[in-house]
Amino acid sequence: MASTLPLEVIEKLPKTDLHVHLDGSLRVATILDLAEKGRIDLPARDEDGLRKAMNLGMNCGSLVEYLKAFDVTLRVLQTAESLTRTAYELAEDAARENVRYMEVRYSPMLHTRRGLKLTTVVEAVLEGLRAAQDQYGIESNVIICGIRNVSPESSLEMAELAVAYKNRGVVGYDLAGAEYDHPAKHHRAAFQLVRDNNVNVTIHAGEAYGPESIHQAIHVCGAHRIGHGCRLREDGDLLHYVNDHRISLECCPSSNVQTGAIRELASHPIKLYKNLGLRVTVNTDNRLVTDTTVSKELWLCHKVLGFSMADLKQVILSGFKSAFLPFHVKQQYVRHVSEELAAFPDDAALGPDESSPSVGASPAVQLSAKSVTPGQA
Repeated sequence: MASTLPLEVIEKLPKTDLHVHLDGSLRVATILDLAEKGRIDLPARDEDGLRKAMNLGMNCGSLVEYLKAFDVTLRVLQTAESLTRTAYELAEDAARENVRYMEVRYSPMLHTRRGLKLTTVVEAVLEGLRAAQDQYGIESNVIICGIRNVSPESSLEMAELAVAYKNRGVVGYDLAGAEYDHPAKHHRAAFQLVRDNNVNVTIHAGEAYGPESIHQAIHVCGAHRIGHGCRLREDGDLLHYVNDHRISLECCPSSNVQTGAIRELASHPIKLYKNLGLRVTVNTDNRLVTDTTVSKELWLCHKVLGFSMADLKQVILSGFKSAFLPFHVKQQYVRHVSEELAAFPDDAALGPDESSPSVGASPAVQLSAKSVTPGQA
């Protein structure tokens, strides 16, 4: 590779973020402000102290240790106002780096400590995301999560919520939480319900446990996408099944290093997966806890793993192709984004041509059904 692309160039590219947790993507300043207003105890009262106390951006060694930061964020996310604010700010931050489409995931049951109704939780988040779309043009939808290490009954309740809000801002159902010793099959009833109601399914799998977890997510629970999937490379037959059936992988490179799922970024399997033809997407996981952005993750793939501009374009398009959106809407996105990306030469390090389209407006808003052309998404 002749030279490293500046991060600023990658920030100009239109992008998706399909795997981002609301409760892991707050601003540090917002946590402090919400805690002060709600008289909530925190492990520190200034930004630097809180960053250190939460190990933000630091290697944690395990997923369980990584998840401890959420003990802090969840303390301040127990009111409708805080949920609306943080959802808006997350979409605002994403829009600033030209994320056009985002799917925000969280588990409503974790936000009911102070008596909020589950429906109020969902509607508060949707209100924030819609306000950001009106302001910045970024389209965002919600994925509701069950939690592996909580009861299957609670997961079923979250599945019922996903079904109730289908076509009202919720586009998928996920199973998150501690993966080891908490198999997805225990939550089978929840997955049966959402699949019976034609709700999209993505599952965290192959991060803190082996390819058996991915196999179970796909063949027992019916996952359409896999969250992380770091250990898929350990089972070649399953890997080719995932490839043949275009089951997308929601890769979160920095997060995987932080949780100990991957020893170092240079050994991340995303390059192998992409070279083999798998549909890989690059995502943040948790903007706060991992201290990252989509642009930074793509830039690291470029700098550390040797992704060329052409590779980055392909991964970006895979994000739009993998979105939990109606087929014809995805076609609109893919067509429009392909045209934008073409303005960035594959070997350029200086940015787009002068004729590059303007950034920041949502293709879903700009394009009408008349502009849809046949093509595979």
